[in-house]
Amino acid sequence: MLEASVAPIAASFPVTSLPETPHLKTPEDSFAPLDTFARRHLGPQPDDVVVMLKATGYASLEELVDDVIPPAIRLGRPLDLPAAKGERAALETLREIMSKNKVFRSYLGQGYYDTITPPVIQRNILENPGWYTAYTPYQAEIAQGRLEALLNFQTMVADLTGLDIANASLLDEATAAAEAMTMLHAVRVNPAANRFFVSNTCHPQTLDVVRTRAVPQGIEVVVDDPNELNPDTSYFGALLQYPDTNGALFDYTKFIHSMHQVGGKVAMATDLLALTLLKPPGEFGADIAVGSAQRFGVPLGYGGPHAAFFATKDELKRHMPGRLIGVSHDAQGKPAMRLSLQTREQHIRRDKATSNICTAQVLLAVMASMYAVYHGPKGLKDIAQRVQGLTAHLAGILLALGYKVGTEPFFDTLKIEATGKWSAHELAQEAAERGINVRVIDSDTLGVSLDETATLADVNALVDVFGKGEELRDLDRIKGAVVHIRTPEHFRRTSDYLTHPVFNTHRTETEMLRYIRKLESRDLSLCTSMIPLGSCTMKLNATAEMFPVSWPTVGKLHPFAPMEQTRGYQFMFKQLEEWLAEITGMAAVSLQPNAGSQGEYAGLLAIRAYHEARGEGHRTICLIPVSAHGTNPASAVMAGMKVVPVACDANGNIDINDLRAKADKHAGDLSCAMITYPSTHGVFEESIIEAAEIIHSHGGQVYMDGANLTAQVGLCRPGDFGMDVCHLNLHKTFCIPHGGGGPGVGPIAVAAHLADYLPGHAVIAPGEARREKGAVSAAPWGSASILVISWMYIAMLGGEGLTRATQTAILSANYMATKLDPYFKVLYRGHSDLIAHEFILDPRSWKQTAGIEVEDIAKRLMDYGFHAPTISFPVPGTLMIEPTESESKEELDRFCDALIAIHGEMNRIASGEWPRDNNPLKHAPHTAPVVTANEWSRPYGREIAAYPAPWLREHKFWPHVGRIDNVYGDRNLVCSCLPMEDYQD
Repeated sequence: MLEASVAPIAASFPVTSLPETPHLKTPEDSFAPLDTFARRHLGPQPDDVVVMLKATGYASLEELVDDVIPPAIRLGRPLDLPAAKGERAALETLREIMSKNKVFRSYLGQGYYDTITPPVIQRNILENPGWYTAYTPYQAEIAQGRLEALLNFQTMVADLTGLDIANASLLDEATAAAEAMTMLHAVRVNPAANRFFVSNTCHPQTLDVVRTRAVPQGIEVVVDDPNELNPDTSYFGALLQYPDTNGALFDYTKFIHSMHQVGGKVAMATDLLALTLLKPPGEFGADIAVGSAQRFGVPLGYGGPHAAFFATKDELKRHMPGRLIGVSHDAQGKPAMRLSLQTREQHIRRDKATSNICTAQVLLAVMASMYAVYHGPKGLKDIAQRVQGLTAHLAGILLALGYKVGTEPFFDTLKIEATGKWSAHELAQEAAERGINVRVIDSDTLGVSLDETATLADVNALVDVFGKGEELRDLDRIKGAVVHIRTPEHFRRTSDYLTHPVFNTHRTETEMLRYIRKLESRDLSLCTSMIPLGSCTMKLNATAEMFPVSWPTVGKLHPFAPMEQTRGYQFMFKQLEEWLAEITGMAAVSLQPNAGSQGEYAGLLAIRAYHEARGEGHRTICLIPVSAHGTNPASAVMAGMKVVPVACDANGNIDINDLRAKADKHAGDLSCAMITYPSTHGVFEESIIEAAEIIHSHGGQVYMDGANLTAQVGLCRPGDFGMDVCHLNLHKTFCIPHGGGGPGVGPIAVAAHLADYLPGHAVIAPGEARREKGAVSAAPWGSASILVISWMYIAMLGGEGLTRATQTAILSANYMATKLDPYFKVLYRGHSDLIAHEFILDPRSWKQTAGIEVEDIAKRLMDYGFHAPTISFPVPGTLMIEPTESESKEELDRFCDALIAIHGEMNRIASGEWPRDNNPLKHAPHTAPVVTANEWSRPYGREIAAYPAPWLREHKFWPHVGRIDNVYGDRNLVCSCLPMEDYQD
């Protein structure tokens, strides 16, 4: 029947011979999938590229790039990477890879717990670009939403720990503990005190990271039982774990008192959920409390990213590491939040910085704070009581089965001594066969840590493991028992916490959803407009890249799960490391550093270890150009190096003569040079090979800061022009979103001679050769779960797409520089008068002619609907612009038009039409209440204030507050939630 019906139709369309066409597409080409990624990722369309090239004086991208990048460093071949996959194919491939992971019920503890992420938080924060595409809230007027959420986080932490003040998050619990050690070392009373005590029941990964940090600082770490220590004046501090890694609770009051008696101070690593029931560290007399907020609704993610916390006493607040949110007021007197005490930060204090401030996990801290807002104090206490109750129930059954579970009180973790019948390893194997992970502490001891996801059925499954060989009838009888084990009175919490209305209001999902959305609406993100921050690379974070983060095979694995359960992750890591090695021209890659600053630190530690292995541990001098990002000198000091600045010439390039002179002077002690390339001034310096040769000829290594790698990918490779190590910011070049100020990932790539000195890990080594090397992050692969984002980005673009992205980023920057140069001088240019992927505009002369400073321009841009470029870095009083490859020509033109219009406004001030102290720039940003007020006495109209550009009629982003008084905020430091009446208009 089918053949009969088809034949007449076929006959009516006779087949004719087609003329031979040399370029005729094959069927594979003709019917290839259409969901290619490059056309979605790259902003300028082909016709736009022609126009932009013409504006810059070039006929092709290749010609432009040939003049931008020195020929001596050009990569003469395509990147050797797999061909680009379409979005669906890439997702299917990654899903198949990650399906090799086995998601067991993990009771491994050690600071990591399965958790229930409230769906309203998962969908509206974790998976919401309105939250994850924002930048660090340096422009506070357009970041009030996440600043409030972070203020909630600080309040939550300070309340639960019983201390005065908390910061806005750190990278992980282990690095927070290391920060506590270095802070206590900095504030020690006795300058000769150089010993730091660490309890032998701290988490092993914490001890590992603390030891790594201590060595280059010359700090002696003493690990022992706190009950055995009799501290003396040689100790400046101590670290305790509460509850400890084996679950036990100890009263540390006497220990803390004895440490205080000899001038030392004490940090306690602790658990926020436990503190809803237990006496907090502050009430023991602890000076610092650190820990992880992961179990407050943040997925395990095979180790990260998670938000750590750090709380301390008021007297120590100006020494505290990390970002600190404080409350000030705006120009109208309205309460407004901002980053406080920024003079502590490394971009200002450089090698004198308190810590490396680029170590926050904003998105995860927001999630954890919203978890507390969602559950409130009663809900959190109910969860804690249920977890402790299930743990007590399990303990009672195990006791009845003849196991010993220790005599100390506990919260959620049991240390279980195996009976004579089975060893700990045999019981762990039995559990694994049932899809359960328990911790093997030693051959005779197991650990089991329960969490909020645990049920009575889970407890019964554990009992079946430990009851191996028992009569089923007897087990059923035991499992039906109700066991009550009471926490001793002196451990019980009696103080209130989370009493602020924000933690006691949003009980329904409707209220919670509206609160989250209200805060989101106060923040400008990439959902609103381009964020042209120089040195920050705010490019598209594609939805296809983000999807896998929420997969259970990505998010539900414990970081210490056995390797045979994480084959998917291991395969993905291997591929990503190989791809990054090819892109950088390096031999080996470590994915462990969970921030760019951590990558710098890890890279410098590798150089340090290399010199020590060669018997040249005296090499500690680090040469750093004065134009470098402030994290460079801060990282060098953390790595135990002495920073020697290198001058820049009039064109902003490294002064080669000064570099050579400094290398000659310190030849015997030269460890390395840190070079940003392209330079922080946005130029490919032609002397880069010569600079590397100078350092190498004096016995040093060359570290390249990879902050600007987005201008190199596919065009040149650090390993090919003399770099020995570089870090990569996956949250810049490779599309992991900034999350409003974290997470970030900072892998390091090294030449072959440094491969053996990459970070290791005490629990699970990332490579056999690195088993004994110290860790820089709490988890073996750092923020493992978001590495899938960069995997997707590379897989979907392939080598050709990555190269085109780099070319487009360079074109976009040069197009904007050409368009803006008649109005604001482009401060530095490279070969052929071109720039790389970013450029600096110099408005400094306007201070004299119109009284206008760079901050005024930044705030006025908010009225035009834009986030300001990077201001006053690397040159004070300037604007550094980086458009990225993802912004369309229309958006680039809008931003340029906004700056050109502001230039016109500055002319009106300079001409005297508007007073220097009463004009749209000095009053910017303009809020809706100001513009709609009954009275208006300013010399410019309301329309100029609020709608200075035509595109704003279609969509207007209103800053929630006016210009914030920074000086008042630092002088009157308030870092926790204000009473609700203070927020009333």
